[in-house]
Amino acid sequence: MAKTIQAIRGMNDCLPTESGKWQQVEAGIRQVVASYGYQEIRTPIVESTDLFKRSIGEVTDIVEKEMYTFADRNGDSLTLRPEGTASAVRAGNEHGLIYNQQQRLWYMGPMFRHERPQKGRYRQFHQFGVETYGLASADIDAEVILLSARLWKLFGISDHVTLQINSLGSNEARQNYKDALVAYLKQHESQLDEDSLRRLESNPLRVLDSKNPQVQALVSDAPSLLEYLDDDSKAHFALLCELLDNAGVAYEINPRLVRGLDYYNRTVFEWVTESLGAQGTVCAGGRYDGLVEQLGGKPAPGVGFALGMERLVLLLDTLEKIEQNQPAADIYVTALGDDTRGYASQVAESLRDSDSQFRVMLHCGGGNLKKQLKRADKVGASVALLIGSEEMAAHQVTLKPLRGNGEQVNVALSELPAALHNVLSV
Repeated sequence: MAKTIQAIRGMNDCLPTESGKWQQVEAGIRQVVASYGYQEIRTPIVESTDLFKRSIGEVTDIVEKEMYTFADRNGDSLTLRPEGTASAVRAGNEHGLIYNQQQRLWYMGPMFRHERPQKGRYRQFHQFGVETYGLASADIDAEVILLSARLWKLFGISDHVTLQINSLGSNEARQNYKDALVAYLKQHESQLDEDSLRRLESNPLRVLDSKNPQVQALVSDAPSLLEYLDDDSKAHFALLCELLDNAGVAYEINPRLVRGLDYYNRTVFEWVTESLGAQGTVCAGGRYDGLVEQLGGKPAPGVGFALGMERLVLLLDTLEKIEQNQPAADIYVTALGDDTRGYASQVAESLRDSDSQFRVMLHCGGGNLKKQLKRADKVGASVALLIGSEEMAAHQVTLKPLRGNGEQVNVALSELPAALHNVLSV
């Protein structure tokens, strides 16, 4: 017998028992972005490796260790996208969407990083993100945060997430702070772990992100980013805080908050939760005013965020804020006897024609009534339509409620959609 082939480690199947949860989350996301007037952009899964080297930075963990990179038949270096922002900027530059324009975009799809798989974090993972271009004021920073806050409100988890914000300042202010941070850390090199020592040379701000308790204690006494902000960045951050206050969005100012990617400046933010055990980030983003030019476009401001879909679905599932085991069908159409199969199929199709909201499953493969009703119950149907030769001759069906205490009744085809609405609404 041939050896069974299994999925690649860290690249998981989404089975029918789980896909309904994802569909609920995706529908909620689409509802919210539409209410803000954002438009969808879809970019390729495979991009030039240079795109991510130039945007993320060559001396980052993502580029050095985590990207799925390969040479194609022409010898070009290609990479499975590890994040969505760089691809959105590349597409905007390539198709003339950004220069002298304002854009509010969103995307949703798979990303790839070769990390150690763990619950809620996989090597093929999925992100939803928004990206805005051409808007330099803090009001758009506030808007993308409010958009994310509306998601939590829709899903009923506002009490389970906390907003943390910070400002990285201008590139010059950030560099001045970086110099001060390096000088401080070098005085305490003996207390840094191996990962922090490496970051000290390549990306010092990431040391602030360390999960090592000893390093965390050390950076708690380090200089604060907020002390190095330029005047414009201070004013930008003050306006953001004012707008969030006016909107009633609670937040914590976290001067140690940085983003793991090199392209951020000024506003950075994260939504974190403790409902999954140790504090975890559900959604993160910020402003990246230099990235468009860095990737070959004319200078244009940008701001956005991304959230991990696996992490969000897991959070909603843990908090029981998501419907479990959605039924495959509301209505199950039976066919009692070979001569009724054609009529039963016509009934099913007429219901789909009359109302696209009806989820109708037609029994296939024959069998007695008991077997067919057992199948109707297994797929979660609320109603079975029993169709035998008598029903077919009379242009009727027998409507049998499968949930609750409703009575079985005969219904003419012309009255069937209304009758089903009554039963399903109950």
